[in-house]
Amino acid sequence: MDMKEIFSRLNKVFRDVFDDDTITVNPKTTANDIEDWDSLEHITLISAVEREFKMKFRMGEIASMKNVGEMAQIIAKRAK
Repeated sequence: MDMKEIFSRLNKVFRDVFDDDTITVNPKTTANDIEDWDSLEHITLISAVEREFKMKFRMGEIASMKNVGEMAQIIAKRAK
């Protein structure tokens, strides 16, 4: 799975979770860039991403993610 496919699927998940069809994530996107992305929505988002990619993030991975690019890299590494 390449990064283009990962970001395409992440865009779909973000749009669904935040109910906003205008969201387009990129590697530098953070919670500060999306109005409704708070700690509660973060849990919902992580769960939705895990379902979409049929994987589970480790707690350390979740805590260390600084942006969507880091999330995408973890997904890409696991998809190999």
